Amino acid sequence: MLDQPLKSVLNGYMDLSTHVGPLSFKNPILLASGTWGFGEGLDSYLDLSGLGGLVTKGLSLEPRAGNPPPRLAETPCGLINAIGLENPGLETFRQEFLPRLEAYGVPILVNIFGESLEDYLRVAEGLREEKISALEVNISCPNVEKGGLQFGQDPGSVKRLVEELVRLSPFPVVVKLSPVGPVREVAEAALSAGASALTVANTYPALAVDVFQRRPVLSRGTGGLSGPAIKPLTLRLVHELYRLFQAPIIGCGGIVSASDVVEYLLCGAAAVQVGTATLLDPEAPGKILSDLPSFLVALGVQNLKELIGTLRT
Repeated sequence: MLDQPLKSVLNGYMDLSTHVGPLSFKNPILLASGTWGFGEGLDSYLDLSGLGGLVTKGLSLEPRAGNPPPRLAETPCGLINAIGLENPGLETFRQEFLPRLEAYGVPILVNIFGESLEDYLRVAEGLREEKISALEVNISCPNVEKGGLQFGQDPGSVKRLVEELVRLSPFPVVVKLSPVGPVREVAEAALSAGASALTVANTYPALAVDVFQRRPVLSRGTGGLSGPAIKPLTLRLVHELYRLFQAPIIGCGGIVSASDVVEYLLCGAAAVQVGTATLLDPEAPGKILSDLPSFLVALGVQNLKELIGTLRT
């Protein structure tokens, strides 16, 4: 027998659909770039077709091996990674991975990155004819030497990049912000250049130490912190940027429960991305989605629009 919240959804009483700028999702739960790769193995635990959307692992023009191990370090309530944007490159993605992702029938946002403006543009050009929904532009990865966090610290460079991508690509451009540095100025530059939405935010630069070796745990030294530990920090960013710009925002950082989703919605996000939670429990995004109707019923709302940006301050 179906419980009442699920009956409400099926009867059309509750609307879980949401819009992020020009993008439409049947529900607000997207998979974040990175932790689920391109779906390899995850679909045996999780019905990807039931999610709001999929954000691919970061994609570059040429294949990239990433950083040498060790590349992961657990911390209290978090995870530091220095994967280094390992990926198979544009051509292999188009031929081998994208057709499988298309079969799930949900919006696909391709996360792209490069070491120069030209690299970004060549990846975007190579995706022009594909059946995707948007480009998510990674200007904020803290665990690579080139094209990572430094690129996204200069509002002028970001403005030029977004302008060129908007001119070149037929798809909406979503800019994934760093949570550190001149976040407000970079967000303003991206939006003024034509970005359709912001993903707030990437991981936080962090360090794990091996006290016996007196060395960093990760081979690269530093990496990016994700997981529940960063949620309060990222919630603050979402709230501030929504209050400043009223921009379409996808919240990303530390989401492991339906309550976390609602917190992001209240702060101004219209959708969220679930990442590190899939490493802890590959079924987590489905469980979060399943729990969301009950949470909305408890709050006395019938659709997500009643929550977005309504935090009382």
